[in-house]
Amino acid sequence: MMLWLGLALTALFVGTLALSAIGAARWAELVRAHTRTLESARLGARNRLPLAARFDVRELDGLPPPVQGYFRAVLSEGQPIIAAARIAMDGHINLSARAEHWKAFSSRQQVLTRRPGFLWDAEVKLFPGVRVHVEDSYIAGHGSLIAKVFGWFTVARAKGTGEIARGEFMRYVAEAPWYPTALLPSQGVRWEAVDDASAKASIVDGSISLTLLFRFDTAGLITSVHAESRGASVGKDGRMLMLPWDCRLSDYHLQHGMQIPMRGEAAWVRAEGRKVYFVGQLQKLGYEFLSGS
Repeated sequence: MMLWLGLALTALFVGTLALSAIGAARWAELVRAHTRTLESARLGARNRLPLAARFDVRELDGLPPPVQGYFRAVLSEGQPIIAAARIAMDGHINLSARAEHWKAFSSRQQVLTRRPGFLWDAEVKLFPGVRVHVEDSYIAGHGSLIAKVFGWFTVARAKGTGEIARGEFMRYVAEAPWYPTALLPSQGVRWEAVDDASAKASIVDGSISLTLLFRFDTAGLITSVHAESRGASVGKDGRMLMLPWDCRLSDYHLQHGMQIPMRGEAAWVRAEGRKVYFVGQLQKLGYEFLSGS
């Protein structure tokens, strides 16, 4: 009896390892295919924006005072304009909308600023020996969220235009302090004054137009990004649940000549209050700058 039980457990263990290895390979190929699509979107947008390769402080003229203070705090005259960013991050994500069901994750992210887009490839440790691969992306005006256990079994899938794409584009803009030259007026962002510590940023990509509220501290650094409405989930009736969305940024450090927040968190604001569901710590940053930089 014990011999057969041992053999069965061994077979189960080996089978799980094989399933995980093959699933990881399948997942990696899926991510590579979507990354190629992301890159092709960049090739199609080469002439989308002016090709000035460096930050010129004169473009700050006329901007709201807190926005001017931000760019002066994080950029130096002549800072090369970021064309792409590579971000490695570790953190925790809450898988429950109401309870506390936090799980650790590690991720790699590719970001392009012309045309705006990103692909976030994460691995979430669901249980010991059980991992979920997650892809979150905004590519050529389309949003996508895919989650597969072992890279095989789909547990979440949403993709397309409309609110899904709008929500993913919001993520791109809210994370722009990690690639701060993307927030410059020369990169298509329009700034509107609110008060001495906040301003609204508006940006358009294709048919999607966004306006988000940015808040700044006394040092000029962005502390939070807020959207009045973002799609949180799909309800039982198939409709997207729209909620206020709030991101906070902190722990700024000098990276490649720029002040970059190394910690970020995201939260939904429900009737009962603000509920954080994502906390990430940057581990590694790499940049590609516009040619001529």
